[in-house]
Amino acid sequence: PFSSCDRRKMNLKSERRGIHVDQSELLCKKGCGYYGNPAWQGFCSKCWREEYHKARQKQIQEDWELAERLQREEEEAYASSQSTQGAQSLTFSKFEEKKTNEKTRKVTTVKKFFTASSRAGAKKAEIQEAKAPSPSIHRQASIETDRVSKEFIEFIRTYQKPGQDIYKQCKLFLDTMSHKRDLSIEEQSECAQDFYQNVADRLQTRWKVPPEKVEKAMDEVEKYIMTRQYKYVFCPETTDDEKKDLAVQKRIRALHWVTPQMLCVPVSEEIPEVSDMVVKAITDIIEMDSKRVPRDKLACITKCSKHIFNAIKITKNEPASADDFLPTLIYIVLKGNPPRLQSNIQYITRFCNPSRLMTGEDGYYFTNLCCAVAFIEKLDAQSLNLSQEDFDRFMTGQTSPKKQESDSFSPDVCLGVKQMCKSLDLLSQLNERQERIVSEAKKLEKDLIDWTDGITKEVEDIVEKYPLEIKPKSQALAAIDSENVENDKLPPPLQPQVYAG
Repeated sequence: PFSSCDRRKMNLKSERRGIHVDQSELLCKKGCGYYGNPAWQGFCSKCWREEYHKARQKQIQEDWELAERLQREEEEAYASSQSTQGAQSLTFSKFEEKKTNEKTRKVTTVKKFFTASSRAGAKKAEIQEAKAPSPSIHRQASIETDRVSKEFIEFIRTYQKPGQDIYKQCKLFLDTMSHKRDLSIEEQSECAQDFYQNVADRLQTRWKVPPEKVEKAMDEVEKYIMTRQYKYVFCPETTDDEKKDLAVQKRIRALHWVTPQMLCVPVSEEIPEVSDMVVKAITDIIEMDSKRVPRDKLACITKCSKHIFNAIKITKNEPASADDFLPTLIYIVLKGNPPRLQSNIQYITRFCNPSRLMTGEDGYYFTNLCCAVAFIEKLDAQSLNLSQEDFDRFMTGQTSPKKQESDSFSPDVCLGVKQMCKSLDLLSQLNERQERIVSEAKKLEKDLIDWTDGITKEVEDIVEKYPLEIKPKSQALAAIDSENVENDKLPPPLQPQVYAG
């Protein structure tokens, strides 16, 4: 606050200008006897701090009341969704209703392709009906969304004032994103990344939260936000993610013949413990598609990678290196063929917290997975040390790599497996013989066609060089005794004479 000396100077200046200043107007508005500061709305410093503290406490109380009210609304929505017809789960009638509605929407969608163009009004009504969600979707949130919301509210309570600020920012972001559905997926990704950065900076600069608590809070924020946004931003129709998924799946199915030896995989599946690790790794990479949060998807990749490292370590009796890890990861992806692989990679790239994606073991394993997918898409004969002919034959399914010989099996292998391998070897040999016979038959057929064409050409050349000239038919000679006018000088024909003896 201003001192009494400053106030006297202000009064002298005012009197010189002919302005009368009332001393009561210069005192603190609260009546504490000190002079007030115009910059603090007429309060002194002490009273201003008290008023500001009261206003902040009031704002905090209002924020907590808002959070509790929202939590009660979500709990009531969850309870109402579970108490349909007095049951705690969807009843059979509810399932039938949903099934009927889904069927009606599909039929309506098909009908709109065969509706006459003159029925514009009817077509619009059918399209609107097809787009209308079923009654079961009218619930405010799914079971998983409700659970995540409750966990998030319980978590932010431990942060007190920063927690209230986080909750307000998240609700504001979700409301904003609900009005930005028409934006491209890249623009929505930029909005999410900016939101993560702003929340982290707000916690560090404004609330002075320690870095470890900031990271934990950002994980919970990502979980809460992306659980609610998952159905809108995962594999959206405006992108070609689904097309890429189908292309990768088709490519992996075509490479089913690739063996660990071709990829130089240092893993022996004959060891039971290693075989179990391989199965767990495949299970983890497939389970990634069932998660909604990018951090959970990264956790599946991390668990898969750790199982791979353990399998390599058991096989080689030494720690695995990066050169051993990547070929094994490629083999796991080929063997597991995870569903919607490209969509999951794109989803993690677009909406994962950048601090987690760019650093730590999660980011390292995710980078290796991206490299493995890129290698599979560009895999060729040179990558597997094969000839182009063999590679093409394997890709087209004409033949397959030779199986393991039965003599090289361990003694504890059952006879059925040995017999199966022998049968596969025999079938492979028969297939090769059949291919050789077919090839020779096609060659013989080609030789016969070429020989026929050659003979025909030679005949045509000879006929062209020595053409056949056909002379006209000569006139037939007349009989001696015929009546020939031109030969009238000839003597008459002899007449038979009879002599009597």
